Amino acid sequence: MANVSDNMRGALLMMGSMTAFTVNDTFMKTLSTDLPLFQTLFLRGCTTTLLLIVLIRFISPLPTSLSPTDRRLLILRTLMEVGGTWFFLTALFNMPLANVSAILQALPLSVTLASALFFSEPIGWRRIGAIVIGFLGVLLIIRPGTEGFTLYSVSALLSVACVTVRDLTARKLSAAVPSSAVALAASLGVTIFAALGSFNVAWQPLDIGLMAKIGGASLFLVAGYIFSVAAMRVGDIGFVAPFRYSSLLVALTLGWFVFGDWPKPLTLLGAALVVATGVFTFFRERQRKLGVAKALRSR
Repeated sequence: MANVSDNMRGALLMMGSMTAFTVNDTFMKTLSTDLPLFQTLFLRGCTTTLLLIVLIRFISPLPTSLSPTDRRLLILRTLMEVGGTWFFLTALFNMPLANVSAILQALPLSVTLASALFFSEPIGWRRIGAIVIGFLGVLLIIRPGTEGFTLYSVSALLSVACVTVRDLTARKLSAAVPSSAVALAASLGVTIFAALGSFNVAWQPLDIGLMAKIGGASLFLVAGYIFSVAAMRVGDIGFVAPFRYSSLLVALTLGWFVFGDWPKPLTLLGAALVVATGVFTFFRERQRKLGVAKALRSR
């Protein structure tokens, strides 16, 4: 068990990670009115990849070889990263920042459910109930059948599906695959995808302001990755993980100040349900692991 100071450092790192990712999203959304999505994604990908290569050069070397299983898993994870990024940014470019962020908060619930369905991980009736309520919260956010529901709402949901598979795939990677290799593969995959897509896009000229926004998005994306890895290595995961929901508060604040958007009451209610059930799911998982550990010690 980590001590209190370790848990607090982990919580601060997680909040820093979520803030950095959301600021990156804000930069990307501000670019949506000036640049095509593929061009923006390619330029950010090039910058992010270069930054990661520099960091890897000084932090941790890449493995010289991977097992066939790890290689397949890494390819699948990279493909899901590409799909998740594309669907997320498509939704982000056409929906309020806070709405997209609120839908993405369902990710821990979807990962828990998928783990139970495909990997037979134990899940009790309390967590099943929390997942159901959380997904009802998602329905309040997207409100199918109303004028607020669009194809971009579906795009946000598809992003959740892709990221769910991505995260489950990452769990199956062996310890021989460092986080730096996973991040670099994901960045390269997204950049190559954007390069292919940009062939049929009319590129727009860049000025200093646009280049600064792309650079800012890249820096905050890399910072978010670094902080998230550090957060998972400091403190108890069960304590640290719920602080990922701080991204919704950041998204609400930035969405209001930068874009003048504020979600409707039903959207806020849905977001509150998603966050509450997600935190409960993290709590129940922590309690389950503590119970298993206690039972093993008593043998």
